[in-house]
Amino acid sequence: MDVYEVIGRRRDVRAEFTGEPVDEAALGRVLAAAHAAPSVGMSQPWDFVLVRDPVTRAAFHGHVLGERARFAAGLSGERAATFDRIKIDGILESTLSVVVTYDPDRGSPAVLGRHAIADAGLYSVCLAIQNLWLAATAEGLGVGWVSFYREDYLRSLLGIPASVRPVAWLCLGPVGRFREVPDLERHGWRGRMPLEDVVHHERYTPRDL
Repeated sequence: MDVYEVIGRRRDVRAEFTGEPVDEAALGRVLAAAHAAPSVGMSQPWDFVLVRDPVTRAAFHGHVLGERARFAAGLSGERAATFDRIKIDGILESTLSVVVTYDPDRGSPAVLGRHAIADAGLYSVCLAIQNLWLAATAEGLGVGWVSFYREDYLRSLLGIPASVRPVAWLCLGPVGRFREVPDLERHGWRGRMPLEDVVHHERYTPRDL
């Protein structure tokens, strides 16, 4: 696949994981691609925690279900019915999980390029996540980003220091298929906006979107 095909094929996978083993060489290539991401001041502020233990994953899954219930309690009507159909994680179905963290002290005290934009390091971690996701897609592996969790809980679960921020719990593994249409769009939660609605020329122009 060329890069545009990989970008178009990439999906946030939930229900399609097979649970089959991940080839270790492929996993190494995916992690190497993530680690090759650009970073502010070459700080490389990411770490990747590979989580395979079923007990740990089950504990995190229980926490995620609790957060799902809290979110659902704030919905009503059609929105509640739509959300009820949406699967939000593949924690138990995927082969393993990759937790990506951000260490703001990496490269300190003088991180070149971060003095005016404090979040530049966090943006760097997001670039590593995108590299990982696209590389996994090219390898035929699915990735699902789980965002229904409290950071302090995840720190405690994995022994992450208080100064390090957990940015993403990514479910990873072989999939039976990649959906043609992303889940949230397929279930009617929200559709993709036309490109022309988000492109501005010379100055930002507020729009009613």
